[in-house]
Amino acid sequence: MRVEHIGDATLYLGDCREILPGLGKVDAVVTDPPYGIGKDGQKRTTGGHGGRKAYEFLGWDAERPAKETFDTILDSADQHVIWGGNYFADFFPASGKWLVWDKGQRINQSDGELAWTSNPGALRIFELNRVSLLVDGAVHPTQKPVEIMQWSILQLNEPQTILDPFMGSGTTGVACAKLGRKFIGIEIEERYFDIACKRIAAAYAEPRLPGLDQPKPTQEAMAL
Repeated sequence: MRVEHIGDATLYLGDCREILPGLGKVDAVVTDPPYGIGKDGQKRTTGGHGGRKAYEFLGWDAERPAKETFDTILDSADQHVIWGGNYFADFFPASGKWLVWDKGQRINQSDGELAWTSNPGALRIFELNRVSLLVDGAVHPTQKPVEIMQWSILQLNEPQTILDPFMGSGTTGVACAKLGRKFIGIEIEERYFDIACKRIAAAYAEPRLPGLDQPKPTQEAMAL
Protein backbone atom coordinates (compact mmCIF):
# COMPACT_ATOMS: atom_id res chain seq x y z
CA MET A 1 0.00 0.00 0.00
CA ARG A 2 1.30 3.44 -0.95
CA VAL A 3 0.60 6.51 1.21
CA GLU A 4 1.21 10.14 0.26
CA HIS A 5 1.00 13.16 2.56
CA ILE A 6 0.30 16.48 0.82
CA GLY A 7 -0.50 19.46 3.02
CA ASP A 8 -3.41 18.40 5.25
CA ALA A 9 -4.26 15.52 2.92
CA THR A 10 -3.39 11.85 3.40
CA LEU A 11 -3.84 9.75 0.28
CA TYR A 12 -3.91 5.95 0.11
CA LEU A 13 -3.40 3.88 -3.03
CA GLY A 14 -5.40 0.71 -2.48
CA ASP A 15 -8.78 -0.92 -1.96
CA CYS A 16 -11.03 1.01 0.41
CA ARG A 17 -12.49 -2.26 1.70
CA GLU A 18 -9.07 -3.13 3.11
CA ILE A 19 -8.04 0.38 4.24
CA LEU A 20 -11.21 1.76 5.83
CA PRO A 21 -11.29 -0.55 8.88
CA GLY A 22 -7.92 0.78 10.04
CA LEU A 23 -8.64 4.50 9.68
CA GLY A 24 -11.00 5.18 12.57
CA LYS A 25 -13.83 7.70 12.52
CA VAL A 26 -13.78 11.05 10.69
CA ASP A 27 -16.17 14.02 10.67
CA ALA A 28 -17.72 13.37 7.26
CA VAL A 29 -17.62 11.22 4.15
CA VAL A 30 -18.06 13.07 0.85
CA THR A 31 -17.72 10.73 -2.10
CA ASP A 32 -18.80 9.77 -5.62
CA PRO A 33 -18.65 5.94 -5.79
CA PRO A 34 -18.92 3.75 -8.88
CA TYR A 35 -22.60 3.48 -9.82
CA GLY A 36 -22.32 0.12 -11.61
CA ILE A 37 -23.39 1.54 -14.98
CA GLY A 38 -20.23 0.98 -17.03
CA LYS A 39 -19.00 4.59 -17.08
CA ASP A 40 -15.38 3.74 -16.21
CA GLY A 41 -14.42 4.80 -19.73
CA GLN A 42 -15.90 6.33 -22.86
CA LYS A 43 -15.32 6.66 -26.57
CA ARG A 44 -14.46 10.04 -28.02
CA THR A 45 -17.43 11.88 -29.47
CA THR A 46 -17.91 15.18 -31.25
CA GLY A 47 -20.89 17.48 -31.50
CA GLY A 48 -22.33 20.94 -31.14
CA HIS A 49 -21.73 20.89 -27.38
CA GLY A 50 -18.03 20.08 -27.74
CA GLY A 51 -18.31 16.29 -27.55
CA ARG A 52 -16.50 14.11 -25.02
CA LYS A 53 -12.88 13.07 -24.74
CA ALA A 54 -11.93 9.39 -24.77
CA TYR A 55 -11.06 7.39 -21.65
CA GLU A 56 -9.84 3.82 -21.54
CA PHE A 57 -12.37 1.38 -20.09
CA LEU A 58 -10.81 -0.06 -16.93
CA GLY A 59 -13.72 -2.08 -15.52
CA TRP A 60 -14.11 -0.42 -12.10
CA ASP A 61 -17.73 0.62 -12.85
CA ALA A 62 -18.95 -2.83 -13.85
CA GLU A 63 -20.99 -3.19 -10.64
CA ARG A 64 -21.93 -1.03 -7.67
CA PRO A 65 -20.13 -1.51 -4.34
CA ALA A 66 -21.69 -4.07 -2.01
CA LYS A 67 -23.95 -3.11 0.89
CA GLU A 68 -21.23 -4.25 3.31
CA THR A 69 -18.88 -1.64 1.83
CA PHE A 70 -21.45 1.10 2.34
CA ASP A 71 -22.12 -0.13 5.89
CA THR A 72 -18.42 0.40 6.63
CA ILE A 73 -18.54 3.84 4.98
CA LEU A 74 -21.59 4.87 7.04
CA ASP A 75 -19.83 3.71 10.22
CA SER A 76 -16.79 5.84 9.31
CA ALA A 77 -18.52 9.18 10.00
CA ASP A 78 -21.69 10.80 11.34
CA GLN A 79 -22.21 12.97 8.25
CA HIS A 80 -22.31 11.83 4.63
CA VAL A 81 -22.78 13.10 1.10
CA ILE A 82 -22.84 10.21 -1.36
CA TRP A 83 -23.28 11.12 -5.02
CA GLY A 84 -25.22 8.69 -7.19
CA GLY A 85 -27.39 8.02 -4.17
CA ASN A 86 -30.30 7.04 -6.40
CA TYR A 87 -28.30 3.96 -7.42
CA PHE A 88 -27.87 2.91 -3.76
CA ALA A 89 -31.15 4.08 -2.20
CA ASP A 90 -31.93 0.53 -1.04
CA PHE A 91 -28.78 0.64 1.13
CA PHE A 92 -29.45 3.94 2.94
CA PRO A 93 -31.95 5.23 5.50
CA ALA A 94 -34.63 7.60 4.22
CA SER A 95 -33.43 11.21 3.94
CA GLY A 96 -35.11 14.50 3.12
CA LYS A 97 -31.92 16.39 2.32
CA TRP A 98 -30.96 15.18 -1.12
CA LEU A 99 -28.59 17.31 -3.19
CA VAL A 100 -29.18 17.95 -6.88
CA TRP A 101 -26.57 19.06 -9.37
CA ASP A 102 -28.47 20.65 -12.25
CA LYS A 103 -25.97 20.45 -15.11
CA GLY A 104 -27.48 23.45 -16.89
CA GLN A 105 -27.83 21.61 -20.20
CA ARG A 106 -30.67 19.68 -21.78
CA ILE A 107 -28.92 17.32 -24.16
CA ASN A 108 -28.91 13.55 -24.61
CA GLN A 109 -27.00 13.02 -21.35
CA SER A 110 -28.45 13.24 -17.84
CA ASP A 111 -29.89 16.66 -16.89
CA GLY A 112 -28.44 16.32 -13.40
CA GLU A 113 -27.15 14.07 -10.63
CA LEU A 114 -28.38 13.23 -7.13
CA ALA A 115 -26.55 12.86 -3.82
CA TRP A 116 -27.93 11.21 -0.70
CA THR A 117 -27.07 12.90 2.59
CA SER A 118 -27.41 11.65 6.15
CA ASN A 119 -28.16 15.12 7.52
CA PRO A 120 -31.66 16.46 8.18
CA GLY A 121 -32.97 19.30 6.07
CA ALA A 122 -34.61 20.12 2.77
CA LEU A 123 -33.59 19.17 -0.75
CA ARG A 124 -31.06 21.59 -2.24
CA ILE A 125 -30.24 22.30 -5.90
CA PHE A 126 -27.03 23.73 -7.35
CA GLU A 127 -27.05 24.77 -11.00
CA LEU A 128 -23.66 24.63 -12.69
CA ASN A 129 -23.12 24.02 -16.38
CA ARG A 130 -21.19 20.80 -16.93
CA VAL A 131 -18.74 22.63 -19.20
CA SER A 132 -17.19 23.91 -15.96
CA LEU A 133 -15.21 20.66 -16.10
CA LEU A 134 -13.28 22.18 -18.98
CA VAL A 135 -12.15 24.93 -16.60
CA ASP A 136 -11.14 22.37 -13.95
CA GLY A 137 -9.45 20.19 -16.57
CA ALA A 138 -11.37 16.94 -17.03
CA VAL A 139 -9.06 13.97 -16.42
CA HIS A 140 -11.53 11.29 -15.26
CA PRO A 141 -14.65 9.90 -17.00
CA THR A 142 -16.96 10.57 -14.02
CA GLN A 143 -15.25 13.67 -12.64
CA LYS A 144 -17.31 16.23 -10.69
CA PRO A 145 -16.56 19.96 -10.83
CA VAL A 146 -14.60 21.27 -7.84
CA GLU A 147 -17.37 23.77 -7.17
CA ILE A 148 -19.90 20.95 -6.76
CA MET A 149 -17.73 19.17 -4.20
CA GLN A 150 -17.12 22.43 -2.31
CA TRP A 151 -20.88 22.99 -2.19
CA SER A 152 -21.37 19.41 -1.00
CA ILE A 153 -19.02 19.97 1.94
CA LEU A 154 -20.73 23.23 2.86
CA GLN A 155 -24.09 21.44 3.11
CA LEU A 156 -22.78 19.62 6.18
CA ASN A 157 -22.33 20.78 9.74
CA GLU A 158 -18.78 22.21 9.57
CA PRO A 159 -16.79 18.96 9.23
CA GLN A 160 -13.06 19.48 9.62
CA THR A 161 -11.78 16.06 8.44
CA ILE A 162 -13.36 14.61 5.32
CA LEU A 163 -12.93 11.14 3.84
CA ASP A 164 -13.43 10.11 0.22
CA PRO A 165 -13.03 6.31 -0.15
CA PHE A 166 -13.49 6.54 -3.94
CA MET A 167 -11.16 9.46 -4.58
CA GLY A 168 -10.78 9.13 -8.36
CA SER A 169 -8.86 12.14 -9.68
CA GLY A 170 -8.98 13.87 -6.29
CA THR A 171 -11.71 16.50 -6.73
CA THR A 172 -12.95 16.15 -3.14
CA GLY A 173 -9.38 16.65 -1.94
CA VAL A 174 -9.00 19.76 -4.10
CA ALA A 175 -12.23 21.12 -2.60
CA CYS A 176 -10.94 20.40 0.92
CA ALA A 177 -7.66 22.18 0.20
CA LYS A 178 -9.54 25.25 -1.03
CA LEU A 179 -11.83 25.22 2.03
CA GLY A 180 -9.09 24.59 4.58
CA ARG A 181 -10.33 21.13 5.62
CA LYS A 182 -8.29 18.02 6.31
CA PHE A 183 -8.70 15.25 3.75
CA ILE A 184 -8.27 11.49 3.59
CA GLY A 185 -8.57 9.90 0.17
CA ILE A 186 -8.45 6.31 -1.08
CA GLU A 187 -8.11 5.30 -4.74
CA ILE A 188 -7.59 1.85 -6.23
CA GLU A 189 -6.45 2.87 -9.75
CA GLU A 190 -2.81 3.99 -9.72
CA ARG A 191 -3.15 6.27 -12.77
CA TYR A 192 -5.93 8.25 -11.08
CA PHE A 193 -4.14 8.19 -7.74
CA ASP A 194 -1.13 9.88 -9.37
CA ILE A 195 -3.40 12.47 -10.98
CA ALA A 196 -5.09 13.12 -7.62
CA CYS A 197 -1.71 13.70 -5.96
CA LYS A 198 -0.79 16.28 -8.59
CA ARG A 199 -4.16 18.08 -8.47
CA ILE A 200 -4.23 18.28 -4.68
CA ALA A 201 -0.62 19.49 -4.54
CA ALA A 202 -1.50 22.19 -7.07
CA ALA A 203 -4.54 23.21 -5.00
CA TYR A 204 -2.35 23.67 -1.91
CA ALA A 205 0.01 25.84 -3.96
CA GLU A 206 -2.83 28.26 -4.73
CA PRO A 207 -3.86 30.99 -2.27
CA ARG A 208 -7.12 30.34 -0.44
CA LEU A 209 -9.93 32.80 -0.93
CA PRO A 210 -10.76 34.43 2.40
CA GLY A 211 -14.23 33.65 3.68
CA LEU A 212 -14.87 30.93 1.09
CA ASP A 213 -15.73 28.36 3.74
CA GLN A 214 -18.04 30.66 5.67
CA PRO A 215 -21.80 29.98 5.52
CA LYS A 216 -23.81 32.46 3.51
CA PRO A 217 -26.00 34.85 5.52
CA THR A 218 -29.68 33.98 5.74
CA GLN A 219 -32.63 36.26 6.27
CA GLU A 220 -35.14 35.40 8.98
CA ALA A 221 -38.81 36.20 8.71
CA MET A 222 -39.90 39.20 10.77
CA ALA A 223 -42.41 38.58 13.54
CA LEU A 224 -45.77 40.27 12.91
